[in-house]
Amino acid sequence: MFNDLPARPGGGVRRSPEVDRRVFIDKQSPEAYQALVRTSEAVRSVAADAGLDRRLVELVNLRVSQINGCAFCLHVHTRAALRAGETTQRLGVLPAWRDADLFSGAERAALALAEAATSPADLDARDTAHAEARAVFTDDQISAVLWVAVTINAFNRVSIMSRHPVPPER
Repeated sequence: MFNDLPARPGGGVRRSPEVDRRVFIDKQSPEAYQALVRTSEAVRSVAADAGLDRRLVELVNLRVSQINGCAFCLHVHTRAALRAGETTQRLGVLPAWRDADLFSGAERAALALAEAATSPADLDARDTAHAEARAVFTDDQISAVLWVAVTINAFNRVSIMSRHPVPPER
């Protein structure tokens, strides 16, 4: 039916505007979205109570959003990381954090744990990440890192499936 339409930039066949229009599920089901927001607020409090630095929390948010390819969450959490004092150098090399000596042992453990929570099918990676986290974090901190990863994964799905646009910088 739409095979006669020209290709999109970057490949693929163009679809009708109705097919490309997504439901913003946060707007369509505000009660559910507000429950997710309240969960995020509780997780932020749990992370602070566990002694996790806001920059570490934002690194986890960003790394998970990178893995998931969530442009909107990357936009939001890059700004939050910069406000929390993160450097552009570290943000720039975050996708290759294992190859950069810019991250502390705790940050490396948190990033590995967040990656394992985001792609949990790899049992060996999960076990290794948990062992590394055990070496540097308390149980409360491990729990907080995992809750941050779980929560941003949920927000990633909301934004990706809704196709939330990234607003241009002013």
